[in-house]
Amino acid sequence: MPELPEVESIRGQLEPLIRGARIIGATAHPSTKFSSAPEAIGHVVTGVGRRGKYLLVGLDAGRDSKRELIIHLGMTGGLQVDDQRPRDPHCRARWQLDDGRHLWFRDVRRFGRLIVVNRGDHRSLPTLHAMGPEPFDPRLDPRQFHRSLAATRRRIKTSLLSQRHVAGLGNIYADESLWRSRINPVSRRVGPERADRLLGAIRNVLAEALRHGGTTLRDYRTPDGRRGRNQYRLDYYGRAGQPCPACGTTLARRIVDQRSTTW
Repeated sequence: MPELPEVESIRGQLEPLIRGARIIGATAHPSTKFSSAPEAIGHVVTGVGRRGKYLLVGLDAGRDSKRELIIHLGMTGGLQVDDQRPRDPHCRARWQLDDGRHLWFRDVRRFGRLIVVNRGDHRSLPTLHAMGPEPFDPRLDPRQFHRSLAATRRRIKTSLLSQRHVAGLGNIYADESLWRSRINPVSRRVGPERADRLLGAIRNVLAEALRHGGTTLRDYRTPDGRRGRNQYRLDYYGRAGQPCPACGTTLARRIVDQRSTTW
């Protein structure tokens, strides 16, 4: 599933392509996960933001009509902007722009979702509504991070994936961050020193992935069709059976709360 670096890479490419364009038409797959796409018709795209793993497309129709198109990419979702109407059978939503181009959402497995809401009203998406701070937010300090983690007895990896303590982490970057900070993924207690180390590792891991365009293991592509390059720089994720880069011990794999984990 695309995580913060992948979603931010998509956002950075998509915004200059569609900002200022007016949406004059739309079609959508009949599933309720995609059917609200036509609600964006008549709006001008004011920008493309990101919160955690969600894309937030600002919409403005004047007369105080401020809305947002929220897109979650799921496992296989992707966005493209083309001059021609897409003929792809996996196109789940399409928006026609006033310059003749088409913005479209491709999602093979249909695990993604989109919804149009009043701007800032995220109550219909509980994960987004209750999301914790962004990892690079300067207001997120190690003491605050530790206090948040200390308030739960869940396993540390599960806590990171919940999005409540820090936004944007998924399986890949949670594994990488825990390995770099030398924290057992099934630990239920992380003290102040380890929380400080973990927050630093999260920021370093995400910053590196951003510099390399995200991680493509199978489906992820940027709007221009490029693959990420960070998959060649992963130390830990998906390397079960290989030697640990730090000590040479063979890395193992186990399931932690339904998620594959390398340790």
